[in-house]
Amino acid sequence: MRAVLTWRDKAEQCIYDLAFKPDGTQLILAAGNRLLVYDTSDGTLLQPLKGHKDTVYCVAYAKDAAAEGKRFASGSADKSIIIWTSKLEGILKYTHNDSIQCVSYNPVTHQLASCSSSDFGLWSPEQKSVSKHKSSSKITCCSWTNDGQYLALGMANGIISIRNKNGEEKVKIERPGGSLSPIWSICWNPSSRWENIWMSRENEDAEDVIVNRYFQEIPSILKSTVYSSQGSEAEEEEQEEEDDSPRDGNSEEHNDILAVADWGQKLSFYQLSGKQIGKDRPLNFDPCCISYFTKGEYILVGGSDKQVSLFTKDGVRLGTVGEQNSWVWTCRVKPDSNYVVVGCQDGTISFYQLIFSTVHGLYKDRYAYRDSMTDVIVQHLITEQKVRIKCRELVKKIAIYKNRLAIQLPEKILIYELYSDDSADMHYRVKEKIVKKFECNLLVVCADHIILCQEKRLQCLSFSGVKEREWQMESLIRYIKVIGGPAGREGLLVGLKNGQILKIFVDNLFAIVLLKQATAVRCLDMSASRNKLAVVDENDTCLVYDIHTKELLFQEPNANSVAWNTQCEDMLCFSGGGHLNIKASTFPVHQQKLQGFVVGYNGSKIFCLHVFSMSAVEVPQSAPMYQYLDRKMFKEAYQIACLGVTDADWRELAMEALEGLEFETAKKAFTRVQDLRYLELISSIEERKKRGETNNDLFLADVFSYQGKFHEAAKLYKRSGHENLALDMYTDLCMFEYAKDFLGSGDPKETRLLITKQADWARNINEPKAAVEMYISAGEHTKAIEISGSHGWVDMLIDIARKLDKAEREPLLMCASYFKKLDSPGYAAETYLKIGDLKSLVQLYVDTKRWDEAFALGEKHPEFKDDIYVPYAQWLAENDRFEEAQKAFHKAGRQGEAVRVLEQLTHNAVVESRFNDAAYYYWMLSMQCLDMAQVDPAQKDAMLEKFRHFQHLAELYHGYQTIHRYTEEPFSFDLPETLFNISKFLLHSLTKATPLGISKVLANGRNTLFTLAKQSKALGAYKLARHAYDKLRGLQIPARIQKSIELGTLTIRSKPFHDSEELVPLCYRCSTNNPLLNNLGNVCINCRQPFIFSASSYEVLHLVEFYLEEGITDEEAVALIDLEAPRHKREGKWRETSSNNILSILDQNPPDSQTLRLDETMDSIGEDDPFTAKLSFEQGSSEFVPVVVNRSVLRSMSRRDVLIKRWPPPLQWQYFRSLLPDASITMCPSCFQMFHSEDYELLVLQHACCPYCRRRIDDTSP
Repeated sequence: MRAVLTWRDKAEQCIYDLAFKPDGTQLILAAGNRLLVYDTSDGTLLQPLKGHKDTVYCVAYAKDAAAEGKRFASGSADKSIIIWTSKLEGILKYTHNDSIQCVSYNPVTHQLASCSSSDFGLWSPEQKSVSKHKSSSKITCCSWTNDGQYLALGMANGIISIRNKNGEEKVKIERPGGSLSPIWSICWNPSSRWENIWMSRENEDAEDVIVNRYFQEIPSILKSTVYSSQGSEAEEEEQEEEDDSPRDGNSEEHNDILAVADWGQKLSFYQLSGKQIGKDRPLNFDPCCISYFTKGEYILVGGSDKQVSLFTKDGVRLGTVGEQNSWVWTCRVKPDSNYVVVGCQDGTISFYQLIFSTVHGLYKDRYAYRDSMTDVIVQHLITEQKVRIKCRELVKKIAIYKNRLAIQLPEKILIYELYSDDSADMHYRVKEKIVKKFECNLLVVCADHIILCQEKRLQCLSFSGVKEREWQMESLIRYIKVIGGPAGREGLLVGLKNGQILKIFVDNLFAIVLLKQATAVRCLDMSASRNKLAVVDENDTCLVYDIHTKELLFQEPNANSVAWNTQCEDMLCFSGGGHLNIKASTFPVHQQKLQGFVVGYNGSKIFCLHVFSMSAVEVPQSAPMYQYLDRKMFKEAYQIACLGVTDADWRELAMEALEGLEFETAKKAFTRVQDLRYLELISSIEERKKRGETNNDLFLADVFSYQGKFHEAAKLYKRSGHENLALDMYTDLCMFEYAKDFLGSGDPKETRLLITKQADWARNINEPKAAVEMYISAGEHTKAIEISGSHGWVDMLIDIARKLDKAEREPLLMCASYFKKLDSPGYAAETYLKIGDLKSLVQLYVDTKRWDEAFALGEKHPEFKDDIYVPYAQWLAENDRFEEAQKAFHKAGRQGEAVRVLEQLTHNAVVESRFNDAAYYYWMLSMQCLDMAQVDPAQKDAMLEKFRHFQHLAELYHGYQTIHRYTEEPFSFDLPETLFNISKFLLHSLTKATPLGISKVLANGRNTLFTLAKQSKALGAYKLARHAYDKLRGLQIPARIQKSIELGTLTIRSKPFHDSEELVPLCYRCSTNNPLLNNLGNVCINCRQPFIFSASSYEVLHLVEFYLEEGITDEEAVALIDLEAPRHKREGKWRETSSNNILSILDQNPPDSQTLRLDETMDSIGEDDPFTAKLSFEQGSSEFVPVVVNRSVLRSMSRRDVLIKRWPPPLQWQYFRSLLPDASITMCPSCFQMFHSEDYELLVLQHACCPYCRRRIDDTSP
């Protein structure tokens, strides 16, 4: 600690008291009967204040909340108190009965306490009067507690009275000396929180230590003395006081400590409760004033020894502030500063600045420094762990080395050692004491020795205090440092003022001169390998030498301290000018801002001393690492990175090493950042190198591709002859344009492959249209079709299909398939036609129900008939179009399906009483059976049998339709003769089995019999009518016709018992009249010739069927008939016409129908007709004898007299000869049913088709 005089002045009278304005800008002095106001910055007297008539003994300034101070008070021997404003104007005055001894403002309420020889008063600005209290003795001094609750009064009789704000005494402290030791000055510690450790044991030695071990996280850069130590240490210290010093339960005692100085030459400390803290501290002089620093860490005491002494807050004397020529009556500390003002009896005013020097020591990561002048704190700079050693005396020097710590006190040196060899251990214990006073400039400790530096001399002492060795230098020693070595043989690095640098071993008397420079040494450090020496000289230049060659390697300006990196030989740092400079090898300096001095450099941590605090600054070694990288010195860069760099720096190192093909370094760096991707790359390259690959261009290309330097990688791939790898890289990265540029006008196959990959990429990123276009250009039509089809792009599909060659069958088939799915059958048909796939085209037409196109295609290509008509028929059947379905099955050759459909249709028609439809379906069934008989000879007989059966049923149902209509409907348009003939025909036809439907409606023949009965009665066939009514009587009759039947049964009895002869049927072969009721059925009872009925009126037609003689074919017979042999008696009588226009005026027969017409009146057939002779037969024969004609008979016939039923095989043709030329007969060419021509023409006009087979009149097919 040094006291530097800032300014000094001298008044004419004694300075009894002084006070600072709270902001520290002004100083108020009590000098004689005046107040003197000074400017504290330069000691200028601003203004003397006159107001008192006698000597001013005391002055005090009030501190408001803003710390500006608006008023101050002064007290004088004239018994008055004057209140002054900060503008130096007196505003208030009040008096006491005796001279005023002291004044003090309450720090909180601004209540003024004024004390005289006999009483004291309390005054507040808001009060009108002063509250005064008597005193038993002269009051010499007073002081308020920090919270303003209590006022301490010091008296001449040695008593201290503690009063509350109302002046009531709460505590009374009686000093041992009584009136012989008057209390001359008291002061409460101004610290807001009492930070002290008081020891209650009076016999405790100063060297005994208290070790506080604690951890605290402190930012490595922003450290200060207060922040880094006092805050946390205070808690520990209080805890120790709490453990070691008994006290009562009042927690306020720690917050208010009263310092007392009496003329018994003692310094004492008391708690608010009146309990003394520790022992009295002897002063050896009469104290006249006592004052705390603003924060309470130090105490100033002045008095009869004509000087101001500095004490710690617990009373340990530290030194002298300034010696004076007379008694010191008052001293104060400028608020919040280290400035001290002293007032003396001779009127001298001295203004000092106190400079507290840094006492510290450093070894690697352990830093020991002085705190509160009497404590030593050892700090572990890495872990931030601290330990406090309390010495109770002024710490003058500190040295630390490995596990040793040396502390120099005024009268002794203490040697400490660590409890263990643990690098993190912070617990120290006293090893040795050297009880002797030493004067030295520097102190160094080794394993077994301490080194004292005394100007030019170095002394080596053992821990017992025995001087073992001494070195005398040529010049002043400016710097000394232990550089390591075996225990007892450590080396010292010494720098002298004359520029000489020495190396000394503690066990060797002779010093070694390392080098000699022209300038004085300020700081030294040696590299880890002891090959290089860094020196900072008095010109602030950092010089680096090679120790062996004495060569100056380089020098850098603006340096105040230097340190080598303990982990890296070629790195050092130096500070200066507010900057930290880091230099690696011979590279340029890297600079960053940093306040303070560099004192150590370990790895990435730089230890920096700034003011009173040491901090470990984490400095990334990025800059030097990059300097090595620039020179491609990868191993050295890796060593620097190991000291501490960011992850980004590690990655950069790894990349640079990888590009430099320094795989070992790159692997280590990538391992540090845990980049598995690059580690896999390095591993693969190393494997390839083991297999014998030596192409570094290829390795580097792989590296560039991993780094994203694709163009560089492509160039290297090309240079190494691996263009395919470059293309693979570009395509994998979807950088197709670059790939095209790389290819240039190369192989078209490669170009197509590239476009294909580009299309794949476009497809994956959901750009299907672009993908389609690229697939097309690459010739990948299948993929283009697939995408277009899946997205429903018909336009694109048809473009593709039209551009494709018909030989590319597979993609065209795909197009057609998608056209079908996308409901574009036209395009699909176009595609199938293009490739000639007629089968698929047929299937398309079928699937899309485009039957017309299918039928047209089937006409051109009959081989697809089944593929068309079978699905068509099925579709018709599914849509309830069974008739068309049957025809379609028939056309398709699926006779079985056609028959089944017709059978179902027939059954439904019968059940639903649609007998006309049933007749038509049975006729169609018969024709289907005939077709099947043609196709399958094995079924010929069965099919022919079914043919005849179905033909018979068709005739029955065709006739019964009329009967059903007559009996069930209210109106009937049929002639009675027709109804009579039909009912008679049915009655004769149903002699054996009765088919379905007819049997139901007959129910024993009631409908047919009912019709027959009524029509027979109406036409005069009374016998037949009677028979019918008799049959009806045996049947269950519906109620609606029961009355009609009963009435008919009664009325028929009135009729003759015979039938009208006009109704009796004639056999045109034998001219026999047959009864109306014929037990044989519809055949002649005489000749057994079957009757030929009209399919409309059911009259017996004048036709006789004849058969050809054996050996005559149908073709020959037709040819013989067509010869038209001359007939003398029948010339021009009969004519057979064949009409192609059924609506002609002259002839309205259906096309191709055969008609026998009488042209003009003719006689009966002459006896010369050969056919007439063939009609003869044996009367009464029970066997039917057919008419068989030979060639001569056929030759004699006229084509106009013959009707031929031209049945297809295997049926024989049927030949009929008309015997009555006066009646015209028409035969339908389809069903071969016979009609009276007039009836047929009328029915065709009504229905536009044959009434039996429904052959349309415009149907020209056979």
